[in-house]
Amino acid sequence: MNNIPSVDLSDFLSDDPKRRQKFVSQIGVAYEEIGFVSLKNHFLSDALVDGLYKEIKAFFALPLEIKEAYEIEGLGGQRGYVSFGKEHAKGKKEGDLKEFWHFGQEPSEDAKLKEKYPDNVLVKELPNFNTTGMDAYRMLEKTGVYVLRALALYIGVEEHYFDHWAANGNSILRPIHYPPITKEPQGAVRAGAHGDINLITLLMGASSGGLQVLRKDGEWIDAIPQEDELVINVGDMLERHTNNKLRSTIHRVANPPKEQWANPRFSIPFFMHPRGDMDLSCMPECVDEKSPKAFDDISAGDFLHQRLVEIGLIKE
Repeated sequence: MNNIPSVDLSDFLSDDPKRRQKFVSQIGVAYEEIGFVSLKNHFLSDALVDGLYKEIKAFFALPLEIKEAYEIEGLGGQRGYVSFGKEHAKGKKEGDLKEFWHFGQEPSEDAKLKEKYPDNVLVKELPNFNTTGMDAYRMLEKTGVYVLRALALYIGVEEHYFDHWAANGNSILRPIHYPPITKEPQGAVRAGAHGDINLITLLMGASSGGLQVLRKDGEWIDAIPQEDELVINVGDMLERHTNNKLRSTIHRVANPPKEQWANPRFSIPFFMHPRGDMDLSCMPECVDEKSPKAFDDISAGDFLHQRLVEIGLIKE
């Protein structure tokens, strides 16, 4: 396997049981084997994608003092701007060569959440920035719900098992700017080798190159989707909940060859988190004699807090 498998969401959305089952099997096997797929026929329109890139490029082009005014203390980086080099991979001290923004959940009035999410930070210099970001947020969230429904069927539970936890979940949309590299990075990379914290991640922008995935045999392979495909991978929460049945694969964003250092890179991951009170205990369907329970019980909220401390976004 020299690239990640490609799947077509229109198969799952069809009325043909064979096509639906094909999608369920393809994505389930891919997530057991390598933890990544590229997905076509998602809910993001070309116009929305183009509009979002226009807005985020305009934001990151703003003077640093303006951007830093949107870096809000006390939020652990969960909303607004996070400046260059602030985040690092778990176990590394070198900061990643990136700056980013966070859009977060705006829950429905009937959500009945046990936690309160921070308000999104409004960028006054760009009147369309927040509305465009949240339009993309909703389409990525909708796509993610259908992926989780397919995975529920693959695991052997009811199709809508994840719906309650994903709806109004603590998901994050993160536009990232990797600026041009101006000097020898001294051990830092654009994004260090890591696994994602959440249930699944839906990534826009991987087609610009640099994303690499660690195969089971220890080889790094380039993840190269088609221009209109999302890259979608399993996060640590889902790996934990499925008792290692579905794999949260280590991945990184490698630095480009030196002749390409002057080129910036943009990518936009959507980290799909559940509500904080979701129980991440290993699902009984994924525990047996060959696969004994591998993880202690924990809630999604407690697990998220642990990991944000480990990657340097919040202090204990």
